[in-house]
Order: sequence, then structure tokens, then C-alpha cells
Amino acid sequence: MNFCSNCGATITLRIPEGDNRIRHCCGACGSIHYQNPRIVVGTIPVWKDQVLLCKRAIEPRAGYWTLCAGFLENGEETAQGAIRETDEEAGARIELGPLFSMLDVLHVHQVHIFYRAQLLDINFAPGPESLEVKLCREDEIPWEDLAFKTVAMTLKLFFEDRAKGTFGVHTGVINIRPHS
Repeated sequence: MNFCSNCGATITLRIPEGDNRIRHCCGACGSIHYQNPRIVVGTIPVWKDQVLLCKRAIEPRAGYWTLCAGFLENGEETAQGAIRETDEEAGARIELGPLFSMLDVLHVHQVHIFYRAQLLDINFAPGPESLEVKLCREDEIPWEDLAFKTVAMTLKLFFEDRAKGTFGVHTGVINIRPHS
């Protein structure tokens, strides 16, 4: 950030009074421009013993497989966002289940939240951000072609929990550069 979005003056990096972190500050109007993590919300849509995956049509990671997920919108509850993303990316109707995973993705300043979900039917189709959508059993998951580490971790935990017959809420941290 170079210029204040409130008054247009040049921004400086400094620790504001009463704070302990370097922030983007405007010396002209006094605005402090906080930059906080972005929230990604999604689902693990299940039909019998299969999980619905989407092949991404957009960057980042176009052509790779993912769960239905995307950025939470302002004024939207995480559950609403997860349902919306599932509809937008796969045209899938779901019954939203409980929170399943919340993963801090430090290197890209994001938090990824996934809910378990039950598909209400198998009438789904790729949305504008998906090239293809398909149901996969655990042994059919394209593990080497998953778009994001959070998706791989969430799916691994999901199948482990399903094998145990009990589902928990999982948290974790990912702090590595992808594909470096």
C-alpha cells in the first residue's frame, strides 16, 4: 500500500501509538490501514462414500482439484459463505453439517474453514470457477493434483475420522511456501 484510501496522501510504515506492530499509517489524516488475514470458507460435500471435488478454472492453481471453497464476503456468516461457495463452484445443494477444520495459512495471510456437508442430490455441474466436478471415493482422490495443502490436510483428516467412525474439529497451521 502506497497511498491512503481515505485522503490519498503517501503512507508510511510505523508502529502507531498504543500498538506493537508495524502498520500502514497516513501522516496526513491519521488513518491506520490494518491488513488482517482473509477468511476462506468451504465444505466437504459427501454423497454416500464419496466426496465432491472441483477442478479449478481460475488461478491460483487452475487445473488442480479442490473442495468447494472461496473467500468469505463482508457481512456474511462463515456457514452462509460455505453454502454459497458450494453452490457457485459446483451447483450443489447441501445440508451443512458441523465445523470440521480451521487451518491457519500463515504464508498467504489466510484462515481456511471447512464444514462437513451432505449432498441433497447428485444434480451438480461446474460453475464459472470450475472446469469439472466429480464425486470421488477415498482411493480415487487425485492426491498429487490437489490445489492446496489445506484441502489435502482436510481430506486426510476427514477420511481418518470417517474410518474411526467419529468426527472431530481439527485445527492446524501451514507456514510454508507452496511449490518452492
